[in-house]
Amino acid sequence: MGTEPIIQQWVNLNGKLVPKTEASLSIYDHGFLYGDGAFEGIRVYNGNIFRLTAHLERLYRSLKSLSIEFCVPFESLTESVVDTVRQNGHNYGYIRLSVSRGVGLGLDPSKLNSPPTVIISTEQLRLYPQELYDNGLHVITTSTRVPPPVCVDPQVKSLGRYVNNIQAKMEANAAGAGEGLMLNMEGRVAEATGDNIFLINHGELTTPPTSEGALPGITRAAVIDLAKELGIPCRQSVVTLYDVYNSDEAFLTGTAAEVIPMVTCDRRTIGNGKPGPITETIINQFRKLVLVDGVKI
Repeated sequence: MGTEPIIQQWVNLNGKLVPKTEASLSIYDHGFLYGDGAFEGIRVYNGNIFRLTAHLERLYRSLKSLSIEFCVPFESLTESVVDTVRQNGHNYGYIRLSVSRGVGLGLDPSKLNSPPTVIISTEQLRLYPQELYDNGLHVITTSTRVPPPVCVDPQVKSLGRYVNNIQAKMEANAAGAGEGLMLNMEGRVAEATGDNIFLINHGELTTPPTSEGALPGITRAAVIDLAKELGIPCRQSVVTLYDVYNSDEAFLTGTAAEVIPMVTCDRRTIGNGKPGPITETIINQFRKLVLVDGVKI
C-alpha cells in the first residue's frame, strides 16, 4: 500500500505565506521572552470564519491597551486571515493569530529593533470528546486565582495572561476533572481556565461581568445575543460558588470549547445531573449560527 501524500501547510508570518516547516521566530521576540503581545483563537465552520470581525476588533483593542504600535490596516489583516485559511484548505478548523511587540532583548520597548511580529496559523482542534457534549462536564474549583483587574485587565487577551489559567488547568487535570473554575481575589467566580461560564436559574441566564475577571469572550457574546433572540432573560452579575452549586443548569462557552454543558461542580450535582433543556436549545442554535455569522473564505 502506498502512503498518503503530505499536504503542505502554510503559516502567514509578517504578511507572507511560508511553509509551516520553515516558519521561525527570533529567540529575542518579545512574545517568546516576556509574553508581550496579544492573540486571538478563531474558528472556521464549513468555510465560514465565525465572527472574524469581532475577533479582530478585540485584538486591536488589546494591542492598543498594551501600547503596541500596530500599523497593519484592519482590511489587510482580514485578508491575511482568509488567505491563510484558504491556502491550508481548512473549511473546518482553528485559527491562531498572535501579535508580539517585536524583537529585542530587554524589557524596555524603546530598545526593540523591529515592528510587531504577526503570525497566523491554522490547525485541527477539538477540545473535548463528543461524549462530554452529550453528557456534560465534571468541574472543580481550582486554588489558582485569576489576576485582579488592577494588575491585568481581563479584557486584554494577552500572551502572558494565561500562565494562571495553565496552572489552574493542571489542577483540574490532576483531579480528573474536565475543567476548572477560577475565582477572583474576592472569592467570586470569574471564569473557567479557557471558557466563560453561564448559569441558568428559573429560566434566566447569568454570567460574570468582565469586572469580576472574566474575558469578554466572543462565544460568550454570541450566547448573550442568542438568548435575546430566543426571549431568554440574560444578565451579567456577580456569581458565587453557592450560585453555581444551586443552579438549575450550567454551561461553559469558548472558541475552542464552543458551548458545553456542565453537570457537576466540586462533586455537587447541578440540576438533575444532565444537560438541561435551555442549555440544549442554546447549543443547537449556536451550531446554526456559526455557519452563517462571519466571513466566508
